Formats: sequence, C-alpha cells, structure tokens
Amino acid sequence: MPRIQIYLPDDLYAEVKSRKLRASEVAQQALRAEIRRQKLIEAADEYLAALIAETGEPSPEDLAWAEDFVAGIKAKLRPPDEGHGQHEDGGHAKKAS
Repeated sequence: MPRIQIYLPDDLYAEVKSRKLRASEVAQQALRAEIRRQKLIEAADEYLAALIAETGEPSPEDLAWAEDFVAGIKAKLRPPDEGHGQHEDGGHAKKAS
C-alpha cells in the first residue's frame, strides 16, 4: 500500500494523541470527503455551464431574485441567537430559579 507523510502542527498532534485517534483512518475519511466535495462542485459547475449554454446568462434581475431567495433560506436555517438572552419580540428571557 502506498504511503503518504502528513505533518501536523504541535497543538493538533497533541490533540490527536490525547484523544487516541487513529490518525491514518481519520485522514483517509477526511481526504475521501474532500475528494467527494470537489467532485460535487465540478458536477455542479458542469451542470450550470450546460444550463447557461441552453438558456443564456442570467439577467441582473434574475441574479437579484436568486440572491434574495438564498438569503431567505439562510435566514430560516440560521439558529436563533441564544447568546443575547432576548426573545423574538425583543424582550429579555427570564432566568429560571
């Protein structure tokens, strides 16, 4: 089996050792995940290029609509800000006793 040598910063090496992680297995999983991520990005880029070739470049209005649409989705997916102790109506959360 071919080998590759990976260098880790001291703090990461210490954390891996303290958690008794099997670095080779973790590295393999991380590399497989990164390769899959890159392949998905390449496939999305190819699909987008095919759509543009078929329908043409999106207009500025189309791009603005898409940006608003994505912003709305992100806003719904974002967890509530729990760090400030406020409710959605602007009131402060009461501390349980």
